[in-house]
Amino acid sequence: MILPDYWLTRPSVNFDESTQIAFDGLLNTTLSIGGCPTIQFTLPWPKWQFLCYIADHHDIALHGSGDPDIVRFEPRQSSDLNEFGNRKAVYAASDGLWAIFFAIVDRERVMSITNACVRLADETGTLHGPYYVFSVSQAALPNQPWRTGTVYLLPRNPFTLQPPITFGPNEVHIAQLASLVPVQPLAKLTVTPADFPFLTQIRGHDDQRLQEYATALQTGAPWPSDP
Repeated sequence: MILPDYWLTRPSVNFDESTQIAFDGLLNTTLSIGGCPTIQFTLPWPKWQFLCYIADHHDIALHGSGDPDIVRFEPRQSSDLNEFGNRKAVYAASDGLWAIFFAIVDRERVMSITNACVRLADETGTLHGPYYVFSVSQAALPNQPWRTGTVYLLPRNPFTLQPPITFGPNEVHIAQLASLVPVQPLAKLTVTPADFPFLTQIRGHDDQRLQEYATALQTGAPWPSDP
């Protein structure tokens, strides 16, 4: 399956043994504190690499927010264009970059967002990706509607993963998680727009034509052109 050019690929990264030991050590040290401590991140690697690593290798779900003081996540009715994401639930991501996007976009200055994080399974079952799309209201984009945010680390156990979607000979695996019960965060990490490697590649869309963009993401069609 060849994706349109508006899809982004995670920057190449090689987690060597020393990186893995450092990331595992920081995670374990933080979780041993108890409560919901703020991670004291002083490692020489980007924060997005740490978040992607722990999401890929530990039973951790991630939730990006502009609120740094959440002590308990309660299920809320979402407004989404797909059935899995349109329920009363706590939503989280199984991908670090996707979580940072939600943390750094100032939703008070953006009417709508459209975004995705997927992996593609070919005929042999081999997973490729992850691939991303990030877009905010076109009218807000020139004003750089970004903020300092927080990525919360949540226990993975209460969450279910969105079922894959069949697309021709491929399966599309979406990194969205949902919990129908309240969730207590394990830790949190402060992130800034500078921590998001795709900041200059966030697209803009026409809020009145949001369904067209959602359809493009779901069908692999070209990004809708300006009217």
